[in-house]
Amino acid sequence: MQLTISQLSEDPAAIEAFIEENRAYFDEVLDEELYGEGSPDGEAKEAASFDGSRDDLPDNGEDESGDVGMSSVSGNEGSGIEGEYGEGRESVSGNGTGDISENILQDVSANMTGGISGNMQADVSANMAGGISGNMPTDVSANQMARLGWSTVSGNSLLEKRKIRGSYMETQRQKSIDREVIENSEVDFSHISIACLGDSITEAANLSSMEDYQQYAYPTKLKEILQAESITNLGIGGSSIGRYWDKAFVDRYKEIPEDTDLIIVMGGTNDGFCLNEEDFGTMDERAKNTFIGDLDELMRGLKENYPEATIVFSTPLPNVLHDVLRKERDYLLPQVVIVNAIKKLAQEYEIPVIDLYNSNILDTHDAAVIYNYMPDGVHCNPAGYSLLAEHFAAELIKLYEDGEAADRAFAESESGDAQKEEKELLGIN
Repeated sequence: MQLTISQLSEDPAAIEAFIEENRAYFDEVLDEELYGEGSPDGEAKEAASFDGSRDDLPDNGEDESGDVGMSSVSGNEGSGIEGEYGEGRESVSGNGTGDISENILQDVSANMTGGISGNMQADVSANMAGGISGNMPTDVSANQMARLGWSTVSGNSLLEKRKIRGSYMETQRQKSIDREVIENSEVDFSHISIACLGDSITEAANLSSMEDYQQYAYPTKLKEILQAESITNLGIGGSSIGRYWDKAFVDRYKEIPEDTDLIIVMGGTNDGFCLNEEDFGTMDERAKNTFIGDLDELMRGLKENYPEATIVFSTPLPNVLHDVLRKERDYLLPQVVIVNAIKKLAQEYEIPVIDLYNSNILDTHDAAVIYNYMPDGVHCNPAGYSLLAEHFAAELIKLYEDGEAADRAFAESESGDAQKEEKELLGIN
């Protein structure tokens, strides 16, 4: 790209023009992913029409917090960029000057020629994804949550949620919900040690020019919000789930401390920048050095090596750079294929999933999200990382609350059965 997204983020009009210029392509990609060739189960579904209506938004375009989003961008009805601009952009401090080649493409370009056959066509068929379906429910198996059925963030697809409101407005709405969950939480995390395995988004590598930059990373913020015992940040810029890049998750997950109580794995963004159909693999074969095979090995290894830990996976955030790259490199797979693979395998291993992709928050196909929270289209600024941490915190609180409720129900059931057996032995009716 002649102009990087981070450079565009300095100019609201340029962002809007860039998004509008590519909107038809982005919408086409989503239609393909969710209703056509990219549908992982191979079913051709009737595409929903998009009339741009936002019936549930106030007429003035303001969200409940009073912030105003980008005019006519992805359903955000506000005029201009106001509200969080001062807070978000002030704290970026140099992040806007770092372009995509510094933060992302240095790894992409270096690896596109190695092991990735550029002549592969992005003809995503049903056979490629091997029966992966949409929003798959999962069961929580770790520790006290073993008896609880816990679903992924579910229901509507990303496309369906975009029809209701733009990502910036959805992010503001979700922020209020998350903060209410956090405020009302009675879960005690003070004895919980957390490890976060991830890429540059987990590391906050894009802020590395700032002093003590990891104070802004979502794991650090998550520890503060939950008041957890400790946090281990295992995010490395350029890292991927699969082995086609250096320092893959599957090759370094054993760096997680043995006594970790909660393991969070957030990845798939860098995988999406290089995956073609051949390197994706199949659910039947699960061959090593394919995405499916390496993801399967990672999940199995975490379950076997950390049997007492609660393991949670997160799907990647939807990002505009992925679709821009797909426009230039038609062999790349849609993000949703990676998302559904994570959810499908997590179901098999009974690992809960926080489905960021389908949440419609921090989606950089919305220019107001780029301008306020994600200047380079992939990574957050400090304000964005704080929002991400709050969302993880709220989801984890709900997960643990449900787990504790399941524990109590199980204990009461066990106690009732024991009392019944005792009465039978004593001949008491």
